Amino acid sequence: MNMDFSDIELSVIPNFKGGEKELRAKMFFDGTNRIMKGCLIPGASIGMHTHEGSCEVIFITSGCGHVIFDGEKSPVREGICHYCPEGHTHSLINDSDADLEFLAVVPKQ
Repeated sequence: MNMDFSDIELSVIPNFKGGEKELRAKMFFDGTNRIMKGCLIPGASIGMHTHEGSCEVIFITSGCGHVIFDGEKSPVREGICHYCPEGHTHSLINDSDADLEFLAVVPKQ
């Protein structure tokens, strides 16, 4: 199955998971798995949250920022893949002056 994100409606979600500003995303959801092409504008973040019953893979496609994973902050940039296993906590932060774009996958468990 192929996905053309240009055919998926853009959602703008303020304060996603308690984060700052807004998440702009095109999301595919089949009732079990979620695949998202997302963008955080400068100063935006996805709030801290714990994955219970799922994990998440985030691949940075453009820009840079930071993740906080289980309390530890580390940089991310284009080409970096961040993995948050089930039971762990993370946040994605765009603390740069350019958009942070990514592809995120939350598969079924």
